[in-house]
Amino acid sequence: MALRFLGTTSDGGDCPTLYEIAGTSEILVQGDRETDPQHLAQLRDVKASETFVRVPRELLTRFAPRSEPSDVTPFHEVAHVFTDFKHTAWRLETRRGYATDRSSEPWARWQAGEDVAHDAPDAWRRNVSEQTAQGKTFGRVRIVDEPLTEGQRFLLTRAPSNVSAGDEVRYLWRTDAARLGLPDFDFWLIDSRTLLRFVFDDEDTTLGVVLSEDPAEVLAACQARDAAWHHSVPAAEFAERVLSTM
Repeated sequence: MALRFLGTTSDGGDCPTLYEIAGTSEILVQGDRETDPQHLAQLRDVKASETFVRVPRELLTRFAPRSEPSDVTPFHEVAHVFTDFKHTAWRLETRRGYATDRSSEPWARWQAGEDVAHDAPDAWRRNVSEQTAQGKTFGRVRIVDEPLTEGQRFLLTRAPSNVSAGDEVRYLWRTDAARLGLPDFDFWLIDSRTLLRFVFDDEDTTLGVVLSEDPAEVLAACQARDAAWHHSVPAAEFAERVLSTM
């Protein structure tokens, strides 16, 4: 079963760390093994298969979920949040490509060498414009590889149309994201209170989202947002940097 990174309080990517075991209600804890013989002698009902690790109290209070994960919800069933939200809609993008991009009409035109950076607004961008005109904010940070994958290059080319609609797009290298301990999954954070965590298959197809208002999960997402936003670069500036090295 796959593990989902929940968070760490250590610097430099070292342990201790918490993970969720996908498809279960179990949490995996990574930390330094307990070796103090006095402590081990006081443990109760120890099975031969068990081991014990030390973790900071802060790790559990900050990142351990307080509720069971919900079922996967089809994305279209939660799409209303992008008009109903009150203040902010923020996205973290972590994948190296998306099936929806590869099957889109702009992808085919981009592959053919056409300009896709300034297309007429689609339904998504029209909604972004409508919501930002009311004082709401859209933003996202895209975590990318060096060199950029084909899918990442496509989205960077398309970024000006997002930005012109009011969706502020920023970029962060994956090595920096790992150093900062950012999550390795995609999510939307709505009004700093609702988390929509994406679920994908092995072909980068969106299967749906897992909704959570668990305080620990929402707090971790807020902290990830703040760190990612602080260390990332606006799309136009990032594009100039990338193009200058090609």
